[in-house]
Amino acid sequence: MTTKLSFGDRLYRGEKSFNFVENRRRWYALSAILMIASILVLGVRGLELGIEFKGGSEFVLNKSGLTVPEVRSAMGQADVPGDPIIQTVGDTKVRIQTGELTSAQSSKVLDVLVKTFGVNRADIDTRLIGPSWGQEITRKAVTALVAFLIVIVIFLSIAFEPKMAIAAIIALFHDVFITVGIYALVGFEVTPATVIGFLTILGYSLYDTVVVFDKVRENTRGIAGGSRSTYSEAANLAVNQTLVRSINTSIVALLPVAAILIVGAGVLGAGTLKDLSLALLIGLTVGTYSSICVATPFLAVMREREPAMQALAKRVQNRSNKVAAGQGTEGEVSVAGETVRGPRNQPKRQKNKASKGAKGKKKR
Repeated sequence: MTTKLSFGDRLYRGEKSFNFVENRRRWYALSAILMIASILVLGVRGLELGIEFKGGSEFVLNKSGLTVPEVRSAMGQADVPGDPIIQTVGDTKVRIQTGELTSAQSSKVLDVLVKTFGVNRADIDTRLIGPSWGQEITRKAVTALVAFLIVIVIFLSIAFEPKMAIAAIIALFHDVFITVGIYALVGFEVTPATVIGFLTILGYSLYDTVVVFDKVRENTRGIAGGSRSTYSEAANLAVNQTLVRSINTSIVALLPVAAILIVGAGVLGAGTLKDLSLALLIGLTVGTYSSICVATPFLAVMREREPAMQALAKRVQNRSNKVAAGQGTEGEVSVAGETVRGPRNQPKRQKNKASKGAKGKKKR
């Protein structure tokens, strides 16, 4: 009685395979479209930086039942320079963000809000951030990102090989660039929570890429001395062997993040959760895609240009031609990572032409 293998088992054994490496041009085209769209969105709309980065003033009015048009009309009486950003936070708060204000301008805004909506000054939370503070926060965020990338390159170069480090860094830039583009498209404000989300998705994308690369290293160890499969074939098998794990891990990670975005930001109106969860939701999805369809195919392209791997590809092709022509001696061929043993062509045994001697005559 034979046991029916699951889909994941068939992928791992090579009985079922998706050719991610060979179809790399399709993935590159999709990534190029997303990145070009991100460039256009960033050029047209740009990022909506929070006051933590650009400086300014923030007033949070704690009163239920207020609408954005009502608050905007009241702010018109305060003669605030520029166009203030007004957002509702749940059902009980309204957040007002303006450019940098003087003490007199800030006091006038408070007086207008107190008089218009009949609240006390204690019901209005005020935060003033100067431009120098915003520049310092921006500098620290950029420093953290650069330091993260340097540490990652060093770690991957030691743990794996320099070309794997290059492929992983390219996938990381790919993930951040697309995430930033989508962030600019939806118009969400970039806050310190957003930066935390970006660093988190970098770590997750790297984690998924390292798992795939570890399997690639296992499948390609000593491959240059053989002739059963090319580097691209072995790398593609590694992607298929880790495919189910990558998808399952991503789904498990995306479910709570989606719940935070829908419940925390949509229902409860927590702005910080909205900034963090959107970055995580986009980044986790793009990170899973890049580790499978960008990092590994790019690594395979770099390795296939090596003289040893080019010689290996020629030997594999020659072996395949001989097998197809029926000239193989022992049919031991790698098919999608599985070794298939065929019949051995045994040499025919030669008959002994020498006579064994005449048989003795029967006695009469």
